[in-house]
Amino acid sequence: MNRFRGSFPIFRDFSFLRSLSRSCKTSSKAVAVPSAAEQSAVAEFVDEEDEEESRRQYFESKRNKSRLLPQHRNIVHERKPYEISQSWVHETLRYKRSLFGKYGMESGVDPRVCFPTAEEISEKEEYNRVAYPYTISEMRERIATEKAQKAEKIRKREDEIALKLSKLEKWSQDVRDRVAKAEAEATAAKERRERLVEEVRRHFGFKLDARDERFKELLAQKEKEDKKKQKEARKKAREEKVIAKLLAKGADGQSVEEPNK
Repeated sequence: MNRFRGSFPIFRDFSFLRSLSRSCKTSSKAVAVPSAAEQSAVAEFVDEEDEEESRRQYFESKRNKSRLLPQHRNIVHERKPYEISQSWVHETLRYKRSLFGKYGMESGVDPRVCFPTAEEISEKEEYNRVAYPYTISEMRERIATEKAQKAEKIRKREDEIALKLSKLEKWSQDVRDRVAKAEAEATAAKERRERLVEEVRRHFGFKLDARDERFKELLAQKEKEDKKKQKEARKKAREEKVIAKLLAKGADGQSVEEPNK
């Protein structure tokens, strides 16, 4: 600032202010009116102060190379963005709490606003009663019970899978047996029909077309007789099987009773 002293002289004489003060103290009724020279000196002093403030603001603006807005520059330098509220949002309780949380006492916010009000405490308690109706011990018991039920369900499922795996080979063998039985029955049925067809042809003694009515009638009669024989054979086989079981059961009962005699 020294390089501007030649162009902008600074007023340093305050004698007129002291004389003005003394004149005011001498008499409460008569007020001394400053002379024209004194008024001019005061005006020059005020103008000099305004020029100093203008120069300070000018040079301060030149120092701001970022071209940021004042509020943004304050944020960069970790200062409060606004000195005066610019919107209704800046008067809200939430904004003031956030200011105090970030800038502390430098924010100019009363710390008492950071404590919850009675209404907020009541709302929070009501929310907790609805959202979390169980105590911590009850919640732990419920979680432990759910875990035990889930573990038991998994264990039962694993036991069921292990049991099915143990029976897998037996089921596979049963399927193979059923397939083999079906194939054997199909083969036997085919052989029986071929045999019946051959018997019908031998009955006529000459080659007869299979579409002939006589051939069809005789073949149907042969098939009926063959089914009757198969039915009697199955019945006889069942009877023999039952008799064998009864004989085996009687033999087992006799062998058990003999030691008691």
